[in-house]
Parts: sequence; structure tokens; C-alpha cells
Amino acid sequence: MDNMNLGKHISGQFNTELENVRNQVLVMGGLVEQQLTDALAAIHDQDLDAARRIVGSDHKVNAMEVAIDEECTRIIAKRQPTASDLRLVMAIIKTIAELERIGDVAERIARMLTDNANKPQPPLVSLESMGRRTIKMLHDVLDAFARMDLDAAIAVYQEDDKVDRDYESVIRELMTYMMEDPRTIPQVLNVLWAARAIERVGDRCQHICEYIIYFVKGKDVRHTKGDEFTNLVNKP
Repeated sequence: MDNMNLGKHISGQFNTELENVRNQVLVMGGLVEQQLTDALAAIHDQDLDAARRIVGSDHKVNAMEVAIDEECTRIIAKRQPTASDLRLVMAIIKTIAELERIGDVAERIARMLTDNANKPQPPLVSLESMGRRTIKMLHDVLDAFARMDLDAAIAVYQEDDKVDRDYESVIRELMTYMMEDPRTIPQVLNVLWAARAIERVGDRCQHICEYIIYFVKGKDVRHTKGDEFTNLVNKP
């Protein structure tokens, strides 16, 4: 717990409970990261077997969200946490919701592949590049969460601008492809959906950054941008 800037409690059991639930979040995050990585690799390789495995394993992420949520509810009811302890529990509850939705993105990307097997696909080079960037964002934000590292969270938060630019590039590429061959419109629409879903993963990583900032600084930076965001995170 010391590496999270949390003080010791009179009850050693309370420390253990907080540490355990934090570790569960990291396990869930690792599973989601692996699913997203596998889903994007499945698209690249047109690997239907891998896609089916991803679809079939989505229930594991859902079950972990429910279990962690129930544990947080139990901690609130039993321990009645205050100050930074309460902020930690709230940050965990919000973070697992974001992770579950990222898991849904991986599942739906895999399902898109299985539903459109043996159909011609638009070029996916830009999509793969954006996917790699969002996977790195997810990996880095989970690392920041593990250490409750304010500076790392801010750095990841700022990476989303690059994901947005990647997304715009993918849209231009797919629109050109669709205009050149209108017969590909159904497939292009599927890839457009996948691109939007991957772009949203970057947004969800940003949200987790906001929860880390909330825990460390006690400041809610949601819905802030630019100078307002900078001023809030830098204010003592």
C-alpha cells in the first residue's frame, strides 16, 4: 500500500482488503489488455479461431467486474471509508466499468470478424497502427493505476490526441476506398465501426487517468480540457 501513498490503518485487515481489491483490478486490466491485443491480431491475421475464443471468453471480464463491484460495496458498508480511502474505492468502481467496456470492444471486434468471414476486407494498416497506440495507452494507464502515479496518468491522458489523429486518418483512408469501389460499402462500414470503437478505447483510458488524478489530488478533472485541465492538476 505504501507505493500508493496510502497511510496504514488501525485495522491491518482493512489494508489487506484494499490491497486485494486493487490487485483484482490489475488482473482484470491484464485480461482486458490481452483480449484487445488478441482481437486486433485476429483482424490482422483473419484468424477466425482466435476471434471465436475472444468472443467465448468475454464472460470472464464481466464476472470480474461484478465480483470487484460487490467487494467494493462490502468494503463501503463494513468499513465506511473516508477521504483517500473512499476516493480509492470510488476510483476502482469507475475504473472496472471502463475496463469492462474495453473488453466489450474486443469482443465486438472479434465478432465482426466471425460475422464477415470470407468477405473482402478494406486495407487495415491505419487501423492496426491506431490499435497498437491504444493498447499501449491501456498498458500504460494500468501501470499508472498500479502505482497511482500522477505524472504517468497525465502523460497517458495527453496521448489521446494522437489516437484522435489516427482515427481521422483511418476515416479518410476508408472513405477513399469506399468511393473507389462502392461494392465494398458494407465491409467499410464494419471497419468504420471498429475504428470508432478503438478510438473510444483511448477515451476510456483517459477516463481512468481522471480517476487516478481524482485519487491522488482529490480533484475532479472530468469534462475539463486544455488550460483548465492543466491548472487543476497543477494546483496544490
